[in-house]
Amino acid sequence: MYTIKDHSLENRLFLNRIVTSFFVIILLTSGLIVRLIYLQIVGNEHYSSLAKDNSVKIVPLVPTRGMIYDRHGNVLAENTPSYSLELIPEQISNIDETLLSLQTLLAIPNDKIELFQKLRKRQKRFVSTPLLLSMNDEELAKFAVARPYFPGVDIHTHLVRHYPYSDLTAHVIGYVSRINESELKDLPISEYRGSTHIGKLGIESSYENDLHGKTGYAEIETNVQARLLNTLNEVNPEPGGDLYLTLDINLQKTAYDALNGFNGAVVAIDIKTGGVLVFVSRPGFDPNPFVVGISNETYQALQTSENQPLYNRALRGLYPPGSTVKPFVALAGLEFEAISPEQQLFCPGYYQLPGVDHQYRDWKKGGHGSVDLNQAITESCDVYFYRLASMLGIDHMHSFLQQFGFGEKTGIDLIGEKTGLLPSREWKLAQKKQSWYPGETLITGIGQGYLQVTPLQLARATATLANQGHVVTPFLVDKIVRAHETSPGPETHKDTITLKQENVNTVIDGMINVIHSARGTAKGINTHINYQIAGKTGTAQVLGIKQNAKYNENSIDFKFRDHALFVSFAPANDPKIAVAVIVENGGHGGSVAAPIAGQVIKQFLKDNNEN
Repeated sequence: MYTIKDHSLENRLFLNRIVTSFFVIILLTSGLIVRLIYLQIVGNEHYSSLAKDNSVKIVPLVPTRGMIYDRHGNVLAENTPSYSLELIPEQISNIDETLLSLQTLLAIPNDKIELFQKLRKRQKRFVSTPLLLSMNDEELAKFAVARPYFPGVDIHTHLVRHYPYSDLTAHVIGYVSRINESELKDLPISEYRGSTHIGKLGIESSYENDLHGKTGYAEIETNVQARLLNTLNEVNPEPGGDLYLTLDINLQKTAYDALNGFNGAVVAIDIKTGGVLVFVSRPGFDPNPFVVGISNETYQALQTSENQPLYNRALRGLYPPGSTVKPFVALAGLEFEAISPEQQLFCPGYYQLPGVDHQYRDWKKGGHGSVDLNQAITESCDVYFYRLASMLGIDHMHSFLQQFGFGEKTGIDLIGEKTGLLPSREWKLAQKKQSWYPGETLITGIGQGYLQVTPLQLARATATLANQGHVVTPFLVDKIVRAHETSPGPETHKDTITLKQENVNTVIDGMINVIHSARGTAKGINTHINYQIAGKTGTAQVLGIKQNAKYNENSIDFKFRDHALFVSFAPANDPKIAVAVIVENGGHGGSVAAPIAGQVIKQFLKDNNEN
């Protein structure tokens, strides 16, 4: 049996398939044409950019960090060449044998060999990889002789931050160190691409933006293996600005050396401008190891030292001011008319509040007898100031001392300053949940109790007193010098405390007698000068003494002995410099702290032809 074919149907089916195939081909061809048009015209810029990125790399050019100088142009922070031994693995036939030979030649420790092996595995074989950083002269000489036997090994030069005065300026200049992960998150990526270090403390940190400069870049043509072929374009980096400080490094050294083994701080301020002449915190530390990478052992030794060399005492150290606060309390008494200059108060060697058995003792066991304000300052009579504090009350003392900057930051151009503590009724209620007691007013009047100051605050307050109430803001950077411009340092705030000149002069007369009177507590520093110094000694208790107990310095541990303090300015009739000194566990302000200030004042005035 035969099946009769329907030729007409088959023709229609064939024709439909031909038409369908034609339309599919047309559709696919149209899609291809559209895609080609998009790639060639619409997406040309985008894909050209991607193609270019495959062959052109943007390499950051790190700017040279600005230098730091003192007021006389002495270099305090510089960039010095450092030499590193680097290897290019693809140029070395046997890397392990080469490393072993270099280790034998230069006594390279195993941990540095291991670090090199880790680094080279992360990089291309044609990239230079460091093996030994900060090579010394002996290592350089040894390798120079053997250089021909080490193909693919060479010495490279880098600039490294260096601090020539080491621990003398560590706390004020600070240091730079490697950027850590948390810092990297906050830094502008475009400006810090390629940078490895950033300021960590002191001026280096506070003026990071000025010192760092502006990063440049180079457009580098590379092949598919990322090997350098050619430099297409280059934008040079802008070096960081050079900082010129108000600091006098010779005066700084005098103050540091004068502490003579004691821990403590010395701050000296130019009274007219507020420029900081001396900013010493002792002990210091060598900041240079932090730049290249300090060992964990060395860092732990610094961290755990009882002397706390990393602690910036001048900026952050908190101390009871002791009797150095008495001139300010005396001035408050005069301004509030709680007492007159001629009025005498009797000092039997102690003071008692009405109806209270507790005796607030004077430093002089037998007392001073009847003393007026001048004598009270000259001889540092505690009883006089107990009674004056009681007359004033804590509210008047707080409001008056606050005007001189106690309990507040000075505004110096350094990061990390502490505020100190100026107690009040409100403060105690908020912090201690207790009312203010009359006895606390008495001990505040002699600079004890809750009252705490920084050496910087003391120096500023002293400068304000010498300035007849004109307040200056301490600052360190005098000017910033860049390639095409010079700009001044920070803008400082100036204010004036309303004071009666005769009251200020009365207090200053008492401070002059501290040095130039036969009964003055710092009379030992008035030798070999033809001008007058105004000052005030202070002793701040570290260990509380029980009622009726006697303080015996030789019977207690050194770390529990009293702190010695001294504030001063000179010349008294035309003040140029104010100095604050705190000597931890120094004992007596007159015999320990005052001579330090005396050395600083004498050298400054001599160097400036003032005596």
